[in-house]
Amino acid sequence: MKALVLLILGTFTLHALETESKRPNILFIYADDQSTKTLGCYPGSWPWVKTPHIDALAKNGVRFHAAYLGSWCMPSRATLLTGRHPHGIESMSMAGKYPGSTYDPKQCPFIPAQMRQQGYHTAQIGKWHTGTDSGWGRDWDHQIVWNRPLHPENAGAYYEKQILSIDGKEQTVEGYPADNYTQWSLDYIRGKNRDAAKPWYLWLCYGSVHGPSKPAKRHLGSYKDGEVPVPADIFPPREGKPDYLNKTQAWTKGEDGHPMAKKGGEAFGESKSGKRFDDWVRQVNECVPAIDEGVGQLIAALKESGQYDNTLVIYTADQGFSMGEHGFRTKLAPYDANYRSPLIVSMPSRFPTGKVCNTPVNSPDLAATFLAMTGVKVPWAVHGHDLTPLLEQPDTAWPHACYYEHMGNEYGAKVSQTILTGAKQDNHQGVPLYSAVIQDRFKLIHYLDGQSGAELYDLTADPEELKNLIRDPAHSDRITKLRAAMKAELARTEAGFASSVK
Repeated sequence: MKALVLLILGTFTLHALETESKRPNILFIYADDQSTKTLGCYPGSWPWVKTPHIDALAKNGVRFHAAYLGSWCMPSRATLLTGRHPHGIESMSMAGKYPGSTYDPKQCPFIPAQMRQQGYHTAQIGKWHTGTDSGWGRDWDHQIVWNRPLHPENAGAYYEKQILSIDGKEQTVEGYPADNYTQWSLDYIRGKNRDAAKPWYLWLCYGSVHGPSKPAKRHLGSYKDGEVPVPADIFPPREGKPDYLNKTQAWTKGEDGHPMAKKGGEAFGESKSGKRFDDWVRQVNECVPAIDEGVGQLIAALKESGQYDNTLVIYTADQGFSMGEHGFRTKLAPYDANYRSPLIVSMPSRFPTGKVCNTPVNSPDLAATFLAMTGVKVPWAVHGHDLTPLLEQPDTAWPHACYYEHMGNEYGAKVSQTILTGAKQDNHQGVPLYSAVIQDRFKLIHYLDGQSGAELYDLTADPEELKNLIRDPAHSDRITKLRAAMKAELARTEAGFASSVK
């Protein structure tokens, strides 16, 4: 009898280990302020852009044409950590000197903590901008974090020595941060600082290409001969566009007519006033090769260590960044140039390769997919939809509208209070708060400040979003349907301001 019990227990243990080994690792690579135009695998990139390793990742996976992950650093990260839109994230707030921020972990639990409790080893390496509490020991088993909110005096150090916390112990580290983050991630993939018996989740948060966009010395000047066309609407007038764009205008004409940088709204990473547009674009792009080299090294390490087939690799960025389009030199605005992130998902052992998915997706969708892939359950409602059907068949019909929003510094119930009463804030760095929805190639933008109105764009016929169709009677039925889709998403996600969308 005893032998039989031992045999049963042994069989159960073996089955448990086999089941655990099939749970995929997740390597989540996250850049900062990255336009899709800076990656060679995206249409619209400058022809001189060279990103061979990220392009190879796209060839070995599914490249999403459009991902809407957040309007700026903090809400993008908070949404990925919770799986909820900003209006559904309670207790998150900006507090103290910028970029300070706080939250209550009991009201605002993060997905990685649930992953830890359910069998995963979790790690975060690089930039942190979601509360002074970075979650080590609660959300993360291993963490090498550049915590900007905790150290405002070091918050602009994207490309120089950084104050880091390494598993709870602070130290100052020299070197080019992107290279440091890559090396520490390679160590982790190869088995350092983790439990080899567990599947793992690594969130690698590069600070590049965020301003002041200082390339590594080895890449400085590599694009000096690149020709840079000027966007069609870098200067006004912009017929049919809201008036706030005249106040956020970040470029002026130089003596030769070429755009020159004016002062923008960034507290950190501001481009110097007077810099030529083409020089600035080339400089930003020269920050990308350090990340691209890192991606190549990380994939090589996965293959060398025998983990490649069982690892889901994601490459994306917290948001896009306007490269002069609509007069901007920042994120925030609802246009694709400002908001749309690159997104590549690769796991050749499970999903097709060399495919493009034209269905727009958002940040909660990505979080929902991680949960579905890992089998992790969370005790709260996630706003997104599992993207596995699109990964398996990128051209499959998708019934869900893609909703995204800009709520500035506001989260949770405070969002509705602000919008419905105008109590505190109806814009962020000059950009009004808004809700936006995309379905069947059309985008509807609904501003929440009560004065900027709405915009409608045909993203297929007008990908640069130059012609606002909101007053075109030929699209009245479409506008009605898109407004209904927006209200449905707000109702589904329990947004208290749904009534403001008429």
